[in-house]
Amino acid sequence: MLRRKGAFSSFIIRLAVIATTISVATMIMATAIVTGFKYEVREKLFSFWGHVQVQPRSMNTTSIIAPEPITRNAELERKIKGTKHVTSINAFAARPAIIHAGSAMEGIQLKGITADYRLPSGIEILGSSIDFADTAYAKEIMLSAGMADRLDVKTGDMLELYFIEQGSVFPRIRRVKLAGTYHTGMEEIDRAYALCDLRLLQRINGWGADKINGYQLSLDDDAVADTVANRIYYNYLQPPLTTYTMMDIFPNLFDWLNLQDVNTRVVIGIMAIVAIINLAAALLILIVEQVRMVGILKAQGMATGQLQRIFLYHAAMIAGVGIVAGNILALGICWLQIKTGFLKLTEASYSLKYVPVKLYWWQPVIINVATILLCILCMWLPSLYIRRIQPARVLQFK
Repeated sequence: MLRRKGAFSSFIIRLAVIATTISVATMIMATAIVTGFKYEVREKLFSFWGHVQVQPRSMNTTSIIAPEPITRNAELERKIKGTKHVTSINAFAARPAIIHAGSAMEGIQLKGITADYRLPSGIEILGSSIDFADTAYAKEIMLSAGMADRLDVKTGDMLELYFIEQGSVFPRIRRVKLAGTYHTGMEEIDRAYALCDLRLLQRINGWGADKINGYQLSLDDDAVADTVANRIYYNYLQPPLTTYTMMDIFPNLFDWLNLQDVNTRVVIGIMAIVAIINLAAALLILIVEQVRMVGILKAQGMATGQLQRIFLYHAAMIAGVGIVAGNILALGICWLQIKTGFLKLTEASYSLKYVPVKLYWWQPVIINVATILLCILCMWLPSLYIRRIQPARVLQFK
């Protein structure tokens, strides 16, 4: 019987350790995946449009295309580039067009860029970038890989751009060559935008060489986008110019990303409850199993508080082993995912090919400390059962 009790106690302890390990590992991995997912999606957007834009004020803040052009200002550009956290500033123009290849046609937003504009290394590029050597304007274009597939074109093929003029019956047509394709993985960008020479759009719009739609600014930290935008607005800009962050232009996307935090809190809450219930149940079972020993120790004069501390110490050991094992398991899986990318996603649905993982050092620390504190508080309740054990009643049974 004693052997059977000991075996059952060992089983309960192992079960509690395993449950705590899985709970802690799940909390850490959920945090790492959601943090990584938000980071990667934001970086894809920032890499194409920057963190902050300087444009004329518009009633429609979600539109990239400003109603009126602005004049490039070298002094303003110098001041903005010297602002803390600003790493680059690029002039751009944007205009809708229709792209035609063979029997296929697609509506598109053309983004006009200058020779100093560089797509970040995180964006996949096939072929080459636009060649700006032509003194008039580069007769080349870059499409997303998805749009090139839909149009059934490849690098080097000729395309036609149709520009619809207000009040005109016939569109203006320009023939361009497909220099290369890019792939961000974000449907909002890949389906809607293409890159061309800024000078092409200036000519189509009838603008001078110093006219643009605005500037895009890249920062070294997206968390300070609002601060930098306000600093530039109040220190350097005059009406009608203003600043917009990507959150102003793509509010729906950022609202969706913020909703992922709710999912994380739900997962962490459920896993924390599971860990606490398992540890509390394990402690209660251990106390009930050892009730005769408790009765003997009480009869010999051991204080109830000392008995509680004995069981709480063992429960804390169980929780500690589970938390350490959970950290090792979670961090091991995260490391393996970073190195191999064995967990994959459907890019069309999630804008990513692989499950992203990003973990800040303080996140597992907070999870571990919170788990320990909650477990200690909740393990104290079953330990109160020791106060109700009466030596005279438990020692009369052998």
